[in-house]
Amino acid sequence: MRRSSVLAALADIVGVLLFCAIGRRSHAEGLTVAGVAETAWPFLVGAALGWLLSRAWRRPAAVIPTGVAVWVCTVAVGMLLRKATSAGVAFSFVIVASAATAVLLLGWRVLVASLQRLGVSPDQPNPSEAQRKSTE
Repeated sequence: MRRSSVLAALADIVGVLLFCAIGRRSHAEGLTVAGVAETAWPFLVGAALGWLLSRAWRRPAAVIPTGVAVWVCTVAVGMLLRKATSAGVAFSFVIVASAATAVLLLGWRVLVASLQRLGVSPDQPNPSEAQRKSTE
């Protein structure tokens, strides 16, 4: 797997974990590893399914279709699995989860796309770094 795919997968995992940790914290449920894992697993399964369905490894930083597919699967599958395991799926939670995961899963992709449009690439050396190395 390419480095960009690994980094993108990690960004999505961190986004889901952050969403779950913030949610648990805001509801005073405690920030234990087991607690966050219990909250996160349905959403992580959804994100993984989104990666598979969109073949995210091909264009991991693309907002469309990759980001949207990962986001929709994260929310939809996450909620279905929560419902199947008798966890809460109140309408307000679905709205908040959709908005928060959109920011976390699509936001970094929008940032990458914006930087690429400006000609900044994570694979290119920093111009000041390249200049420093050439003077050494």
